[in-house]
Amino acid sequence: MLDIVQIPVLNDNYVYLVHDPDSGETAVIDPAVAGPVLTEAERRGWRITQILNTHWHPDHVGGNQEIKDATGCHITGPRGEQEKITGIDRAVVEGEEVSIGKHLGCVIDVPGHTAGHNAYYFADEGVLFCGDTLFAMGCGKLFEGTPADMFDSLRKFAALPPATQVYCAHEYTEANGRFALTAEPGNDALARRQSEVVAQREKGIPTVPSTIEAELKTNPFLRARSAKELGERRAAKDAFAG
Repeated sequence: MLDIVQIPVLNDNYVYLVHDPDSGETAVIDPAVAGPVLTEAERRGWRITQILNTHWHPDHVGGNQEIKDATGCHITGPRGEQEKITGIDRAVVEGEEVSIGKHLGCVIDVPGHTAGHNAYYFADEGVLFCGDTLFAMGCGKLFEGTPADMFDSLRKFAALPPATQVYCAHEYTEANGRFALTAEPGNDALARRQSEVVAQREKGIPTVPSTIEAELKTNPFLRARSAKELGERRAAKDAFAG
């Protein structure tokens, strides 16, 4: 199995080190910054061989060049955004694969947050790295896409096995839950989850990863029945002051 280490950086970002013990290969998912990533890899004796970017935003690619300069690693990112991604070596689209040792990950195109956003799904390990498309009890802002784009992207995630571990790129869960309760006030599973999340955050415990099963029960965006409903909820979330 892959070893996954979560590194909190900046205010609320998560960067992931994904290590294959058999081959010794290590991938970095969406390095916002380089320093803490290089330090953690060195501490563990892991050799960084590649970076996987989900989209071009600076808090996902900001550490690319420094890590590449330090390690000689290879950088993969979405084809639709390759001109915006520092140091990119390979641009991928849905249907292509990436590998960490013998572990294969499928590229999934999930526009909405940005026009070319992608995700990496490792089926055998049951893990999804979804960047800023799907959050625990939330979804990304529609900076470059439409509600229809996001709705279609989230449908792809909803079709994954329920036990899939969802590694999103931000610790937004508590705030997302506060809004979700206004969108679905009668959702008992959501109310229970939010209570658990509040208790976790009071203790400084990460609420990520989530699972597809948990999101199908509690995420008002993944549960939206149409692009119109998703768009209305996204607009309400953008204006939400709670």
